[in-house]
Amino acid sequence: MIIIKTDMEIEYMRRAGKLVGETLARLEEVVKPGITTAEIDRIAEEFILKNNAKPSFKGYQGFPASICASVNEEVVHGFPSNRVLQEGDIISVDCGAILNGYQGDAARTIAVGKVSDDAQKLIDVTKGSFFKGVEHAKVGNRLTDISSAVQVYVESFGYSVVRDFVGHGIGRDMHEDPEVPNFGRPGRGPKLSHGMVLAIEPMVNIGKYYVRVKPNGWTVVTEDGSLSAHYENTVAILNNGPEILTLV
Repeated sequence: MIIIKTDMEIEYMRRAGKLVGETLARLEEVVKPGITTAEIDRIAEEFILKNNAKPSFKGYQGFPASICASVNEEVVHGFPSNRVLQEGDIISVDCGAILNGYQGDAARTIAVGKVSDDAQKLIDVTKGSFFKGVEHAKVGNRLTDISSAVQVYVESFGYSVVRDFVGHGIGRDMHEDPEVPNFGRPGRGPKLSHGMVLAIEPMVNIGKYYVRVKPNGWTVVTEDGSLSAHYENTVAILNNGPEILTLV
């Protein structure tokens, strides 16, 4: 069941989303060669707690950390650890916060120092595909109008969209209906209406779209070992157009 939010609920989600966006902006400043992914996680958790909110991910179905830190071929759900980031790595940081009972959720892929042209292009195309999708996040459109726009944009660069993991509705719970694929034919799925709130999150691979889950039961990697990038925001569908709640 898709839960339609009231204007007051969307205001609460704006506040949660703003905090998530500010947290990610802070992390973009600290990511550099030599930092560990555990240190990035600590900085995120402290920032969220300092702002009277709670990290969404910590303890969620047993997840051990406040952010997902996915490096290079890791697509999503990477565990923060003592891994030291190296010049040329890329890291996808997924972050969520609960404030006043409502969720914000967003992700960014960040270059570690100077990266290859291929890696930077992947980051840019993944971000661009999100904004192509959001152009279609309008009242009266169908859900897969977003999905199709993401896929067409990504594949025009020769990249692939991950099929096994998708975006989702969001509100009091981190994962609500509907699922939001990043692929598919337009004109399908539920009609978008005022008060829907979606986490739209393209996951894009340089290689094939096939992925597998590592033995820890969480971390998703590309089957062919190719680089992957992730870009996500929480988006409210409003009568006057989509509002991205997690952009600072």
